[in-house]
Amino acid sequence: MCLAIPGYVEEIFEQDGLQMARVDFLGVKRVTCIEYTPDAKVGNYVLVHVGFALNIINEDEAKETYKMLELIGELDSV
Repeated sequence: MCLAIPGYVEEIFEQDGLQMARVDFLGVKRVTCIEYTPDAKVGNYVLVHVGFALNIINEDEAKETYKMLELIGELDSV
């Protein structure tokens, strides 16, 4: 099964001609491509799959997803 994990956009920058962001996944920070979510801004939550932000979501949706991942024991692997 493939999951998209919510992350908090902390910084947006350009790298090699692509829009990128530093995204915080509950303390784990990763560089993420946001080319598919051009409206993403610092302070947004985005759903990320294999390094690509696929959608912008609100904070409530992100928290609900974190709860579900914790419930099924997958939050440790984020």
